[in-house]
Amino acid sequence: MSDGSKSRSSSSFHFVAGLGSGILSAVLLQPADLLKTRVQQSHSNTLLGTIRSIANGPSPIRQFWRGTLPSTLRTGCGSALYFSSLNALRQEAAIATRYVHERREGHNTHEHSSTLPKLSNTANLMTGAVARTFAGFLMMPVTVIKVRFESSLYSYRSLFSASKDILAKEGFRGFFAGFGATAVRDAPYAGLYVLFYEQSKKRWSELATKFEETTGTALPLSSSTAAGINFVSGVTAAGLGTTLTNPFDTIKTRLQLMPHKYTNMVQATKRMLQEEGVTCFFDGLGIRIARKALSSALAWTVYEELIRRAEIRFHERLEEKA
Repeated sequence: MSDGSKSRSSSSFHFVAGLGSGILSAVLLQPADLLKTRVQQSHSNTLLGTIRSIANGPSPIRQFWRGTLPSTLRTGCGSALYFSSLNALRQEAAIATRYVHERREGHNTHEHSSTLPKLSNTANLMTGAVARTFAGFLMMPVTVIKVRFESSLYSYRSLFSASKDILAKEGFRGFFAGFGATAVRDAPYAGLYVLFYEQSKKRWSELATKFEETTGTALPLSSSTAAGINFVSGVTAAGLGTTLTNPFDTIKTRLQLMPHKYTNMVQATKRMLQEEGVTCFFDGLGIRIARKALSSALAWTVYEELIRRAEIRFHERLEEKA
C-alpha cells in the first residue's frame, strides 16, 4: 500500500479526534480560562483577589465554570478545524518536501512517539501558523461571546441573548473584535508550538530509544511511553510559546471586552502602555502558561493517542481483507 493511501485512510479521524480532545480540555480547564480573562480585564485585578471574589460570591462552583458552553463550542470545534486542517497541510508539505512519514515498520518502529508526518522546522512553523489562523477566523464570533461570558462586565444569560446584544450594539463587525490581535497571537504561537513540540518529541524519543537499546529492550515505544513523551513535549512547547505571545493575548482580551475604549490593536497598545505601563501586557501570564500547558499537552496527547489507535485498527482491518 502506498504512503498516500495510508494518509488518506486516516484523514477522516483527525476532525473527530480534534473535537474530542478540544471538548475534554475545555471542560476541565474552564476555571483557568475564566481566571485568565478576569485578570487581563483590568491591571488592578490580581489572581488571588479574583479567586477570593468568586469563591465568596453566590454559587462559586457554577461561577468558576461560567462560559463553559461557548468555551466548549469554541475549543471543541476550533480544535477539530485546527487538527484536521493542520493534518491536511502537513500531509501536503510532507509530499512536497519529501519528508514523507515512515510508518512503524522493521527497525524504524521505535524511532518517534508520533504517528504524524515529520517535517522540517520551517514547515512545522508555517503549517501550524496557517492552520491556527484559519480555525481562529472561523471561530472568532464564538470566541468573542466566550470572553464576554467569562468577564464580570457582561451579564449574558444565553448564547442567543449575547449574539443579539452584540449584533444590536456593534453590528456584525462586533463578532470579530480583536481578530487582528488574535491572529498576531495565534499564528506565531501555533507555529512555535508545533516547532517546539516536534523538536521536543524527537529529542525525548531518541533518549527513549537509546535507553531501550542499552537495556536490550529495543522494541517499539509503548503506548504509555509515547503518550508520556507527547504530554511532556506539549507542556514544554506551550510554556515557551505562551510567554512569547502573552502581550497579544492581553490586547485581544481588552479589545473584545471594551471595544468602545479600545478601538484597534495599535490604539489599544498605546493606551495600555500610557495608562498602565509595560507590565500590563503580561497580566495573566502565570495562569495562561498553566492553562495553556495543560490544555495543549492534554489536547495533543489525547489527539495523537486517538489517531494512533484508530490507524492501528484501520490497518488491521485492511490486512484482514487482503
